[in-house]
Amino acid sequence: MSTVTIDYQAEGDVFDIQRFSLNDGPGIRTIVFLKGCPLSCWWCSNPESQRRRPVVMYNESECVHCRRCESVCTQHAVRFTDDGVRHFDYHTCIGQGDCAAACPVGALVMKGHRMRVGELIEVLKKDRSTFRHSGGGVTLSGGDPFMQPDFACELFKACKAQGWNTAIETEGCAEPCDILKVIPYVDTILMDIKHMDPEKHRLFTGVSNELILNNAKKISAFAPITVRVPVIPKFNHSEAEIQAIAEFAASLGNVRCVHLLPYHALGESKYKMMGIEYKMNRLSAQSLTNQDLEKYRPIVEQAGVHCRIGDES
Repeated sequence: MSTVTIDYQAEGDVFDIQRFSLNDGPGIRTIVFLKGCPLSCWWCSNPESQRRRPVVMYNESECVHCRRCESVCTQHAVRFTDDGVRHFDYHTCIGQGDCAAACPVGALVMKGHRMRVGELIEVLKKDRSTFRHSGGGVTLSGGDPFMQPDFACELFKACKAQGWNTAIETEGCAEPCDILKVIPYVDTILMDIKHMDPEKHRLFTGVSNELILNNAKKISAFAPITVRVPVIPKFNHSEAEIQAIAEFAASLGNVRCVHLLPYHALGESKYKMMGIEYKMNRLSAQSLTNQDLEKYRPIVEQAGVHCRIGDES
């Protein structure tokens, strides 16, 4: 048997670690959120994940208007008006972090930091008993883990060496060679398919879906996948659009289920903290419930694929 070489010194950009998750693979899981995503979905719950560099998040309610952040910012991304109103230019900020370090009350928080594989494995070992007793493991999410394929590959290899189940949550918008590098070390694949129309997909996410659909075919030929569909008002919240996705999923021939996820605006506050627009407000979109999506269950199942809705098991 060949020995798998693991680079425990490999570094990646991580912005969060969430423990005791029940909806991101089998058993009880720890989710490692990686930075970087090729999409910029209007409804994204983790906008801080989209750029690889660290981002600064500002909690206005904690700010004491001492203006220290303004004085230390070398990029002049922060400024205060004469009447004390703080303005922040997200696109000018390079995520250096001097402002967060200077803030005396913690109103500024950096999201994103470098971690080595070995360092991260030591953190994950805290949950190894939970993994063993629940059949759980480690899920890589983001952003999209395929934006850091070398780090994701080494981390998954290290997880497998510990005997842990591995899962990945992905948009599938990556070079096939990067995907195929990582997939051999993944037990559970959760892949978003948001829309079948490339232009509507581009309008709401910033990219076409052509590469995503082609990659879905490649991935499903390698391992079974769960197709996740965030159901979004005025984007894909119709019987025809869900049917088209279900029929595509059925055509892959190696799909565990189509998992419909109701839209929510829980991430909206993050956009304000980052000083960027939450585009879903243009649509006056209301959050959806599991019950709102029940009408799609027979449509999905008539296509020949099992349907799961929201947080149901």
